[in-house]
Amino acid sequence: MSEGKRRVFSREFKLSAVKRLLAGESVASLSRELGVQAGYFYRWCGHFRRGGVEALRPACRPRKGLGVLDIEPGKDLATARRRIAELERKVGQQQVELDFFRQALRQVGEARRPRAGSGVATSTRSSRR
Repeated sequence: MSEGKRRVFSREFKLSAVKRLLAGESVASLSRELGVQAGYFYRWCGHFRRGGVEALRPACRPRKGLGVLDIEPGKDLATARRRIAELERKVGQQQVELDFFRQALRQVGEARRPRAGSGVATSTRSSRR
């Protein structure tokens, strides 16, 4: 196969391979026989277990459930609004924490600076003894 060219596997091909794997055939022997990398079989089996035949989508087609038109009016909107409010509260709390730590850092920095010119002892002891 030339580089840059992807193989496209039909849903029927994927389903056939998954059924053979679930029947007990080894991934290695099936991979050699069909000329398909073993990783694909694991991926297809995972999709099949999670969503059945419909989850074995043909290549280059968008997954169901990700489109804007698939949103159920009312239910998903209310859920999204709750999630947005939750995230806004979290951002607000993080901003309060940032302000607190900035102020604390500023106070520590001021406490460590010498008050009167060079040669004057700082307010904190040196770590060297």
